[in-house]
Amino acid sequence: MTMAPDTSLSGIFFGIVKRDVRLAWSQGGTGTMALSFFLIAVTLFPFGVGPEPQILARIAPGVIWVVALLACLISLDRLYQADFEDGSLDDLALSPLGLTGVAAAKILAHWVSTVLPLVVISPVLGMLMNLPDGAYGTLLISLLVGTPALSLIGSMGAALTVSVRRGGVLLSLLVLPLYVPTLIFAVGAVDATAGLVDPTQPLALLGAASLLALVIGPFVSAQALRLSLE
Repeated sequence: MTMAPDTSLSGIFFGIVKRDVRLAWSQGGTGTMALSFFLIAVTLFPFGVGPEPQILARIAPGVIWVVALLACLISLDRLYQADFEDGSLDDLALSPLGLTGVAAAKILAHWVSTVLPLVVISPVLGMLMNLPDGAYGTLLISLLVGTPALSLIGSMGAALTVSVRRGGVLLSLLVLPLYVPTLIFAVGAVDATAGLVDPTQPLALLGAASLLALVIGPFVSAQALRLSLE
């Protein structure tokens, strides 16, 4: 017997999340592309700057965070683009969930499918970059706390450029400056731990940046999508 689709708000929300996660890890999906870029780019740094442990340890937090940020960025242009091009976005806009709920679902799917794998693999790359032993926990915490802001801020840029043909460059110009505070607070927290300093303050600021992005991200994304659909 075939089960009827769940048409409740939560059913629609998690249906969008499941669909986007599945598409992200399909052949040539953004999840595979972002993870491959993250692994290759971080692995190249020891070859480029040399194998000196002190140098690698000093730059490790910045390298891992910058490459994670760029891996997230290269996956953003398809966040809404495919649905916009095939007309699915119009149908989603008419659903009971509304565009704000749709944006929130797609942001969650992007973080789970594209960013969370980067967080999981980061300790292995930290070992490659000779990250100090005491900084692994702070690195993971900073990524878990800070990377949602990358997806939330990126969603606003992706929504603003969804109707722009080949808007990848414009998307980068819009989003990268907004990523800077998150990057500074996150790297500052890991550097503080490596220097035996309490990282609570930069982690708190990092959490505040993610909370602010959570408050405004889905709403601004929905408004931008609405303008593009009119």
